[in-house]
Amino acid sequence: MSTSEKSYHHGDLRAALLAAAIELLESGEPFSMRAVARRAGVSQTAPYRHFADRSALDGAVAVAGFHDLAADLSAALEVASEEAAPEEVLGALGVAYVLFALRRPAEFRIMFGNECDDADAERVRAAQGLHALLEGVLAEMFPEADVPNLSTALWGTAHGLAFLHLDGKLRPERLDEVEGRVRAAVAAVLAVSGAPAR
Repeated sequence: MSTSEKSYHHGDLRAALLAAAIELLESGEPFSMRAVARRAGVSQTAPYRHFADRSALDGAVAVAGFHDLAADLSAALEVASEEAAPEEVLGALGVAYVLFALRRPAEFRIMFGNECDDADAERVRAAQGLHALLEGVLAEMFPEADVPNLSTALWGTAHGLAFLHLDGKLRPERLDEVEGRVRAAVAAVLAVSGAPAR
C-alpha cells in the first residue's frame, strides 16, 4: 500500500497526526508538518486536511495538552480524601501541574509559550477549563476568599516552579524533592494569603 493510500484510508487521521506531533516534540527532533506526516506514516500533504499550517497544528497540540493536564488535575483531586486539609489538596494539584510540565516539556512550552489568541476559540476554552477547575475547588474550600486572585497566586506559583525547573534555574532533583518543593510553596502562599479555612 502506498503512503497516499495509507493516508486516505487512515481511521482517525487527525488524532494520529496529533499523537505524532506530540511524540516528535518530546523526542527533541526537528518539528515540521513534513516530519509529523513522516512520523504518522502518511503523505506529506495529509496534515493539511486538518491543519491549515504549522500554527494551526501548534494550537491543536496545545488544546490536547490542556485537556490532558486537566485530566491529570482531576485525577489528583479524586485521590485526595474529602477530609484532606486545603494545603494537601492544592499541593496535590500543584504537584500534578509541575510533573506534567516535566514529563512533557516541549508540549508544555507550546501550551503556554504563545500569547493568548482570542481568535482560537478552542484553545481559549481549553485554557479556561483549567482556571475554572481551580477556581471551583477554591470557591468550595474558601467561600469567603477572593477566589480569582487566590487562583492566580496559586497558578502563578505552580507555573513559575514548572518553568524554573524546565529552564534549569532550579537544579535537577528527584521527583519526590520536586514534589516537596511544590507542596511547601503552595502551603506558604496559603499561609500568607490568610485564606479562611472551610
